[in-house]
Amino acid sequence: MKTEKGERVSEAEIAVHWQEEEYYQPPESFVEQANLTDKGVYERFSPDKFPGSFEEYANLLHWYRKWDAVLDSSHPPFWRWFAGGKLNASDNCIDRHLPNYRNKAAIHFVPEPEDEATQHVTYQELFVKVNEFAALLRDFAGLKKGDRVTLHMPMVPELPITMLACARLGLIHSQVFSGFSAKSVADRAADAESRVLITMDAYYRGGKLLDHKENADEAVELATKAGQKIDKVLVWQRYPGRYSSPTPLVEGRDFIINDLLKGYRGRRVAPEEMLADDPLFLMYTSGTTGKPKGCQHSTGGYLSYVAGTAKYIQDIHPQDVYWCMADIGWITGHSYIVYGPLALGASVVVYEGVPTWPDAGRPWRIARDLDVNIFHTSPTAVRALRRAGPDEPAKYEYHFKLMTTVGEAIEPEVWRWYYNVVGKGEAVIVDTWWQTETGGFLTSTMPALHAMKPGSTGPAMPGIYPVIFDDEGNEIPEGSGRAGNICIRNPWPGVLQTIWKDPDRFVGQYYSRYCKDPASTDWHDWPYLTGDGATQEADGYYRILGRIDDVINVAGHRLGSKELESAALVIPEVAEAAVVPVADEIKGRMPELYVSLKAGYASGEELEQRISDAVVAEIGPIARPRAVLIVPDMPKTRSGKIMRRVLAAISGGADVGDTTTLANPEVVAEIQKLHGRYELAHAA
Repeated sequence: MKTEKGERVSEAEIAVHWQEEEYYQPPESFVEQANLTDKGVYERFSPDKFPGSFEEYANLLHWYRKWDAVLDSSHPPFWRWFAGGKLNASDNCIDRHLPNYRNKAAIHFVPEPEDEATQHVTYQELFVKVNEFAALLRDFAGLKKGDRVTLHMPMVPELPITMLACARLGLIHSQVFSGFSAKSVADRAADAESRVLITMDAYYRGGKLLDHKENADEAVELATKAGQKIDKVLVWQRYPGRYSSPTPLVEGRDFIINDLLKGYRGRRVAPEEMLADDPLFLMYTSGTTGKPKGCQHSTGGYLSYVAGTAKYIQDIHPQDVYWCMADIGWITGHSYIVYGPLALGASVVVYEGVPTWPDAGRPWRIARDLDVNIFHTSPTAVRALRRAGPDEPAKYEYHFKLMTTVGEAIEPEVWRWYYNVVGKGEAVIVDTWWQTETGGFLTSTMPALHAMKPGSTGPAMPGIYPVIFDDEGNEIPEGSGRAGNICIRNPWPGVLQTIWKDPDRFVGQYYSRYCKDPASTDWHDWPYLTGDGATQEADGYYRILGRIDDVINVAGHRLGSKELESAALVIPEVAEAAVVPVADEIKGRMPELYVSLKAGYASGEELEQRISDAVVAEIGPIARPRAVLIVPDMPKTRSGKIMRRVLAAISGGADVGDTTTLANPEVVAEIQKLHGRYELAHAA
């Protein structure tokens, strides 16, 4: 982005220098029907009521056995929420709703092709499908409580059915975003030690029926090389009764789920009574090393937190039609498509394809036809829809009461379009901030209690007590507007339990930096490091400035720089690689990749393309670099460290600063010329 003077500035500078925006009040019509209008909620969740206040969330669920302690903090930072309690996530999302809502839609599935009818799955139908598939997983696949199952599935109703069937049996599911490569699937399956992979033959994306099964074959091969044998590949059919993939089945390993289910009709499986701190799922996220980390989320704490936040922040009632336009392959989809809304008995929309297919009016036609009244999406999607069809929402008769934005900061001008045009000035917006690791929202306005402010995520959630530290560990005064590293002082039920099989990395990544006493068993001494920078303004609202590590946030998806760089290094000619974030109109940030070559190799467009393709093959299309720039050498310190700060400044058009201390300062000017030529060539 540029200032009015045309100067390029960083994401953090934009955030810090945003002017104070005007406030927007929630409409009375919303306040009158809201789940939470009691201003005493902050008193109920005040620090002196912690941790007992979170019983309010747990009491939204059905428990087989009540907990012995709300929080067991005796082994920090491995918190145990609702210790001793027993429940089941599948029971809470399905069974307990049957007396009142058995004939109500649980899932509205909208296929991408508009000539295909929307499918409506009632809670009774969901109960039957989940039970039958759970019986198959138990009796045919031989899976039992505690086993890990890797899923690589698109946005189809069979994905929540699969997740809930796993939860019913006490299996730990690990869903991999459908757009990720076979290698990403293999890496995660190997780390989780999964011996069963559940996938789909094909799905629609951008008007094309994609062959999805081919990824499974490669993933199994790569997982085997990594030491993990996948015994069975279970394949859902996009069109039941018809195999839609050109990739053949492997005899003895691959099985069509739709065929197998015929032998399990009418089967019922009693939900496994799970301890509250039994794991529910693993969600892998990129880290600052090349190895993705498996964030382990609990059953009781996580489900309580997403149910409570879905009810009070997204204002979900059972009669609402709720559409979160995210992918279930990310934490947003786990928390706020599947577990949170279904725990509340809502009707959720699952849309298969691209929001702008076949045109930018598609989301608003879906909203009109299904009478959606709660809409949840990311700033990336809002920017894309604004560019593709700024006037489209006005053409359709739909009405939202609430809209959510999540995943990254939203620019005030984009927020205003979202409010005025998409929301038609009728809807409350909650601009939320949270992470894969946190399970649910950390900051947001309470929709019936607070005014909205464009570009701001609002105050902390009830029961969440943030603190902003500087790099030396000093607390930055509340409301000062000064930037620092935002941390959370206290545990909360949604926070990850650990990193799968790597407790030392868990402690080191999230707690060591600001831990006051590693020997302490007092939770006050263990603030959680979010890894984001933030400011708190005088009104108590927070602004999130982005990552403080080298994870690049592309369209709300966190991509590890080390992973991107490692992917480039699979090309034999590449000697070194460095990736930096660069501003993008739609995706917010994109990776820009600098590479230097081994001696004897020459640069060229063909090589640039191979490097770009390697990144996609290793990680997935979301990671495709905006540009691959082959440079004569990297700017380095005398100790040989690549100065990514200098490269980021070049990509952002900013001042590179003092380069005299570099071992090779002359290379900076050469890189600037190369980047200038690239920008000139792509200006059109």
